[in-house]
Formats: sequence, structure tokens, C-alpha cells
Amino acid sequence: MNISLAFDQTSRRLGLLIPKLRGRGWPVAFLLFVSAAWATAAPQVNWTQLSPATSPSARSNVAMAYDPVSRDVILFGGFTGAAYCDETWAFDGTTWTKINTPVAPPARSAAQMAYDSVSGKIVLFGGTDHLVDFNDTWLWDGATFTWTPTSPVHSPGNLTGPLVFRDPNGRVDEFGGFDGTLYYLKMWQWNGSDWIRLQPSMVPSARAWAPVATGLPHHQVVLFGGLASINPDNTWTYDGFTWTPHPAAAQPPLLYYTAAAFDPNLNAAVLFGGGSGGVDQDTTWAWTGANWHQLFPAQSPSAREGMGLVFDEALGRVILFGGQLPGSTFTYFNDTWELTP
Repeated sequence: MNISLAFDQTSRRLGLLIPKLRGRGWPVAFLLFVSAAWATAAPQVNWTQLSPATSPSARSNVAMAYDPVSRDVILFGGFTGAAYCDETWAFDGTTWTKINTPVAPPARSAAQMAYDSVSGKIVLFGGTDHLVDFNDTWLWDGATFTWTPTSPVHSPGNLTGPLVFRDPNGRVDEFGGFDGTLYYLKMWQWNGSDWIRLQPSMVPSARAWAPVATGLPHHQVVLFGGLASINPDNTWTYDGFTWTPHPAAAQPPLLYYTAAAFDPNLNAAVLFGGGSGGVDQDTTWAWTGANWHQLFPAQSPSAREGMGLVFDEALGRVILFGGQLPGSTFTYFNDTWELTP
């Protein structure tokens, strides 16, 4: 990819966007930093495989989030190829530890979860066990290492592959998902006890299993691709109030069953792998706030989809776990990787 050309195009677009973004509360200093940092070439990064003493068994479509309370990466559920999981694991930057809790969400895969900074809890929603698409909401307390079921009056619906992410305003939002027949385009927010319907003036087209990442320093959520009835090969950002489409000069191929996380070391959202046209990828991309750039690490995890990907604030690294590689027989992974800038 011609980084200089991509930067030139991005610079022209930034010149047009800066007045609008300033009006939406984006710090112009951030945009100028992005321009300077990516002016010549994308930064050098590397994926490094870690060797934890213990790990969850090989699985895909896990729910994973960083918990600032316990300072651990929390993993729940997934599918092993033979069974759906109801296990909870914590990664402390060195090893994985299975957490035995008195109660836990039912076994499932393709659920999603995110940390709610207002309540100080991780919110888990949705998923499937092949027989049921779930609409239950569970809270993880990192102070007591316990799951608590909730009884909200409202719910986004019985959905698998929902997009659950941290709103720039601190709450947890939910968008999209698949109910077995239809892809959804409704948006909801967890207020601590109930789901409240949000109605932005514009939303992305309906989709599920799309990567979404929140960059709190510059108050932006980025969403790309996914599975849908209408082509979702596009990039959207959300500032806590409004969704904005972003025609990019360069972007990944249409991806689904992939994952993304914001990496403050790069000041960019990092996306890895996923399926594209029936072929799984092993590529790494970064969203800088105005455009996508492909990164070229010396070493990468093997091609896969359905992995977990989060930024571990305590470790200061993006962490990747597991996933699957479809084929005549599916291969499931239980390897753990970190991205080093």
C-alpha cells in the first residue's frame, strides 16, 4: 500500500473535516498528531506469542473485555467445536486463571461484553447455544469476581453477534445483531438496570459480527464491516451522539467474525484477521481516525476468525486469544498473543 499517497488523501480530507470535528468536540491536536505520526509510513509493530502456564481450551467466538477493577482481561464462553462453554477466565498479563463462580451465564458463544465505567461493571449481552439466541444481561464484578443476572424491563432482543461497546460517555451501548432471521439496526444503552433505546439521527446499516473499538482519548467509536443482508463494506464512527460514515481512501477487504481494539500506543484502533469471502485472513490494520492503514508485522498469529481482542491497560498491550479456522474440519486455537508497537 502507498502510505504516502494515503496520507496525502487523508490530509486533504482532514483539512475539510477539522472544522466539523472541532464542532463535535474532537481535539484538533489529536488530528494533527495523527497526521504527523502517519505521514511517512505506518509504524513498525510485531505480534508476539505468549506462553502462559495455563490457558482456556481451544475455542472461538468468546466474549472478552478488560476489567480496570481487577486489572485483568476477562473471558467468558465460546465454542470448542464440540461444546458451548460457560467458563470464566482471567488473564493477568502472565497466565490465565479459571474463575469458579457461584453462578454464571448459561453456556454460549458469539456474546459480547464491555466495561461500564459508570457502574464499574462489565456488561455481557446476547449470544447463542445453537438452540437459543439469548437476550439476557449479566454483570461481572471485578472486585468480588462474581456474575450477577439482571432483570431489565427492556432488552435489545434475542440476538447473536451483537455489537457491545463502551460509549465515549462511559456507558455500554449495543447495536445490531442477528435474531436467526433478521439483522438489526437498533441501538441501545445500558443505564445500570435497564436497556434504554437510543435513536441517533443516522445509524449504520443493519449488521452483526462486526469489529468495533472505542478510542476514549479522542472520543470515537469505530465500526467496520460485519455480516448483513445489505453490503456492510463500510466504516462508521460514533462520538456518543452521532454516527458518521467515512469513505476511506484505503480500507480492509470486507471482514466478518473479526475483532478490533483501540491501542493508545499507536493512537489507533487495531483490527486483526477475520473471514473475507470464505477465506480467513492474518492481516493487521489500524484506523487512525480518518483512514485505514495496513500494518506489516514481522510475525503474526495464523489466519483465523472468531478470536477475542482487547487492550490490556495494565500490560499496555493489545491481547489476542483463540479463534477458529474453517475448512473441511475446523481448527480451534487457544494461543495468546500480544501486539508490541
